[in-house]
Formats: sequence, C-alpha cells, structure tokens
Amino acid sequence: MFLHIPDVLTPQEVAEFREALGPDAPWVDGARSAGGQAVHHKNNLQLSQGSAQSAKLQALVRAALQRNALFFSAALPRRTFNPLFNKYGDGANHYGDHVDSAVMHSRADSCWVRSDLSCTLFLTPPDDYEGGELLIAEGMGDKRIKLPAGDMVLYPSSTVHQVTPVTRGHRISSFFWVESMVRGLEQRKLLFDMDMALLRLRQRVGETDPSVIALSGTYHNLLRMWADV
Repeated sequence: MFLHIPDVLTPQEVAEFREALGPDAPWVDGARSAGGQAVHHKNNLQLSQGSAQSAKLQALVRAALQRNALFFSAALPRRTFNPLFNKYGDGANHYGDHVDSAVMHSRADSCWVRSDLSCTLFLTPPDDYEGGELLIAEGMGDKRIKLPAGDMVLYPSSTVHQVTPVTRGHRISSFFWVESMVRGLEQRKLLFDMDMALLRLRQRVGETDPSVIALSGTYHNLLRMWADV
C-alpha cells in the first residue's frame, strides 16, 4: 500500500526543521548507516544521530505522528524506528536502487524494529530542487514521488526503491520505518479500507447507527484476530 499523508507538519514546524537542518547542522556521510547492500548505492549526507539537533527533531516528528489519525489507521504502528534526517545535493546527491533491511537496530534506544513500512517525510518544497524523486519500482510501472514540505509517504519496505540524483538545490527529508501490529500487507490494507469506509459512514449517519456499530465490531474483531502487540 502506498499512501500520501498531507500536512503531517504545520508550516511553522517545517520552518523550524529547515532552520535546524541548515548548512551548519552536524551532517555526516550517510553511507555510515547503510547496510551491506545499500552502502554501495548510498551517496548522501545524514544528520549525526548523537547530536542535540537530532534528538530535538526526532521528538517533533514523533509528536506529529501521534496526532495524525491517518498515519495510525494505515500503519497500525507497534514500534517506530527513531526518525533520521538526510540531505541530497552538492555532490552527495542520490541513493541508488536498494531494498531496506528487514530488521533495523536503533543505536539511540537499542530497539529492534521489523521494517514493514518505510516512511519519507519531505522537508524541502519541491520547487527548491530538481531531481530527488523517491522512485519505487512496481510491476505496473515505477512510482515517482516528490511531495510538498510537511507531507509524508508510506510504502512497503519490501519494495526496490531509490532517490534519483539531485541536480539543483538541496533535498532534505526525514525517514524512518514502522513495525506494524498487523504484519500482513493484505490484512493491513483491508483494515485501512474498512476504517476509511467507516469514517465516511459515521459522517453520514452518526456514531449510534446500528450499521456503524456492527461494522465497527467487525473491524475490531479482525484487528483482534490479526494484531500482535
């Protein structure tokens, strides 16, 4: 499932992130954090995970996710890897085809996270740079994703994807992975579709309508059957 989630960050928050992630931020070679396969394809900068800026911005991303109902409905998060931050441009400008590691280990909190969903939160307006699309390979054709600052995309971590070369300007984003309470992609998509349909039904007929109550019960019984917490 590929999902565009708009306005994860407010314009004021985007401005705060951009100020904190300026040229004087503690950027390091992004290849330091790459796995065995990805290290040969990764050419970008990454915010030092041990820096004060990283800790502050991670907390802001987590707070934004906690208030976003669409993210929760789609991801059903059990664990979320500490958000990281990267920068493309000035020679560090692309990340070639790769598949994210199945299991991630966070040095910040020693937490292990199975990567069911990959997330990219865009922090740079698309007009500020050329190239830099998130390119995801699919059987029916590649998806090219370049979103407004403050918007986020969720996609399966099992996909082959890349960040295309940035040929002008800089592309800054946050990225992280989610281990879902519902491991299966098909089950998770079914629950998301049902939740969205229930939302529309509630808006039309109200919370106490018998059909809403019955379908809500079905949703939670399916979640109870499939969830691992």
